[in-house]
Amino acid sequence: MSNELQLINLYCIICHHYNTRLVYDAQRTSNNFLPEFTDEECITIALWGLANRKYTCKDVFKFTKAYYAEWFPKMPNYKAFNNRCGYLADAIKTLASDLLSMLSDDTPCPTHLIDSMPIILAKQRRSGRAKVAPEMCAKGYCEAKQMYFYGVKLHALGESRYKTIPQPKQLLLTAVNVHDRKAAIEMLQDIYGIDLFADKAYIHKGWMDELRCNNRVNITTPVKLEKGQKELSYWDSVFSSAVSKVRQPIESFFNWLNETTQIQNACKVRSANGLVSFVFSRIAVACLILANIIDI
Repeated sequence: MSNELQLINLYCIICHHYNTRLVYDAQRTSNNFLPEFTDEECITIALWGLANRKYTCKDVFKFTKAYYAEWFPKMPNYKAFNNRCGYLADAIKTLASDLLSMLSDDTPCPTHLIDSMPIILAKQRRSGRAKVAPEMCAKGYCEAKQMYFYGVKLHALGESRYKTIPQPKQLLLTAVNVHDRKAAIEMLQDIYGIDLFADKAYIHKGWMDELRCNNRVNITTPVKLEKGQKELSYWDSVFSSAVSKVRQPIESFFNWLNETTQIQNACKVRSANGLVSFVFSRIAVACLILANIIDI
């Protein structure tokens, strides 16, 4: 499908979702409740720009003005466009949720994977002074990158697939200081009958036993060192390596998501609405790619 047809298809999809659900998140009480530059156009431009590897709002604006000005003749100046993207944050979040729920697999697999990734607004020394979106963000430590940062975490529950990245089933955004297990408790409330592979952060015998009894969710994690234990036994080490191999695709999913949308780099975000728009517009684009609606 050509780029022009993909853009038209994207606009039609967004119009459908907007008229059925998103409109309730974008209601206006002012006299300007029907702006010439529509919300549907704004969301389309934001997602199309991201799909074309334009990762900042300014780059999306410049790209659209340069190549699609005649398609969107009522597009305002950059400041107004940026403000509109922030205003539509809740609508974009709802759109991402709808698109995520539409992803399906013809051959469902009982094996699921869970993990989290950081979304960084400020790194290292700047992390102690950062104040953007304090109602959502906090300072924390990323063990994988071995650094302190200020931001949020994206938690993912995905269904394992053969020789490819997992199919995301649930995505949850939390402050960085929210423990992974606490996020998992929320994500697994209505999940039944799966085998779940997770890392050591999710180990909690009481919770794991409760899930096994009530939800029939069997959680498998690497073996954790006991207090005073310096190294694992040979068989525990082999088992942990096997679990890590099963878990590896969820890390590949996060790598793909970041390479495709640059979701981890949120250093230019300046507000809570901006952060919601930033994260969920990228999730929406990822869902459109996974559904083969966009193929740039």
